[in-house]
Amino acid sequence: MVQASSAERLAAIDLALWTYKEESFLAHGTAKDGHAEEQPVYLTTGPETPNGAGVRFLVDGAEMDAFSGFVRIVYMFDGNDADAVAKARAQWTAAKGAGCPVTYWQQSAAGKWEKKA
Repeated sequence: MVQASSAERLAAIDLALWTYKEESFLAHGTAKDGHAEEQPVYLTTGPETPNGAGVRFLVDGAEMDAFSGFVRIVYMFDGNDADAVAKARAQWTAAKGAGCPVTYWQQSAAGKWEKKA
């Protein structure tokens, strides 16, 4: 599952997944494509999970209220954007308050991901 905060951002992600590189194609679909329950990667702006995915990526400020039913929730944000950081902190607090184990990873200047918390 990939959840974006707007239809425009969702369309951009959809297009990028179709056109980025032929050898790195990732099968996916949206509600407009139909057969949502059969999509290996489902793109959405809402809370639905028609394909039964265990992992949900929240991008571009997308938020969720219910954290159950997932093995992992990945909240991706721009650490240089104060509003994005504030939203990420709120989501962290909500997930932790719901009893989810939470971690925070940050990309280093060398491009490596480092666990910070």
